[in-house]
Amino acid sequence: MFQILKLDSTVSFMRFRKGAMIFSLVLMLAAIASLATNKLNFGLDFTGGVLVEVGFEQSADLAQIRQVMTDNGYPDAVVKLYGSSKDVVIRLGQRDEKAETLGNDIVTALQTGTGQAIEMRRIEFVGASVGDELTEQGGLAVLTALICILVYVAFRFEWRFALGSVAALFHDVVLTLGLFSLLGLEFDLTVLAAILAVIGYSLNDTIVVSDRIRENFRKERIADPEEIINISLTQTFSRTIITSITTLLVLAALFTLGGELIHGFATALLFGVFVGTYSSIYVASSVALGLGISKEDLIPEVVEKEGADHEQLLP
Repeated sequence: MFQILKLDSTVSFMRFRKGAMIFSLVLMLAAIASLATNKLNFGLDFTGGVLVEVGFEQSADLAQIRQVMTDNGYPDAVVKLYGSSKDVVIRLGQRDEKAETLGNDIVTALQTGTGQAIEMRRIEFVGASVGDELTEQGGLAVLTALICILVYVAFRFEWRFALGSVAALFHDVVLTLGLFSLLGLEFDLTVLAAILAVIGYSLNDTIVVSDRIRENFRKERIADPEEIINISLTQTFSRTIITSITTLLVLAALFTLGGELIHGFATALLFGVFVGTYSSIYVASSVALGLGISKEDLIPEVVEKEGADHEQLLP
């Protein structure tokens, strides 16, 4: 398979960098606009409230269930299927009732309103203060990850590579959040974990490409930075594609067979891996090239030993 993806000649990836950067910029602006208008559909982990899962004997009528909840004093109830057509999740705002009392009231109301036998599966409470704390800590986790990556890449390679890496990671995170905002998908702790995993995956790809660029700058006699970057991207292309395909196959299996519980997690990773592969080729390398990376920036300085000239003069 590696032989199939092996490229015999250098591909001019950077020839399309301006178009790719414009495309990425348009997507990021669209994602930010969606986040500003639609916002994120935060799950119970962040907003606080009550989550009730019930099972029906027959396929559930969501419209009927919403009407029953409204008629019984729960107008804020969010009702949706959870896996099969017989499993329903009901999300409510903050409640003062005890879990057992609230669960019994909902089951009784649903049995009376729908005429079906209802099975209580689970009920979860999350306080508002806990939700606010998770929101703050989740944002800080993403911000801290980006800052640590900026410092690491700057020390490991060069500050231009560091800015390119962070730009690529910011690009991936914003587009993934924009997707969830646009589609109205629930954003909970599992999705936040997927966002952090996307950062790690994208960084791994970017580090591999950056390391090959640095190696070729030192090894090749070509002076043109664009050509060096094209050579490096061509050499790492097969590795990038193979890694991405195998990862996407696993995530596709999780998405289709993993059930509703990890649906958001798999969606975020599927999209994140896809855009992360794209950004490691175009965003990170294009930013470094645009900032003027050159051979002189990556060749280590030769430090002469004290007294070296004196030793050469000795017979």
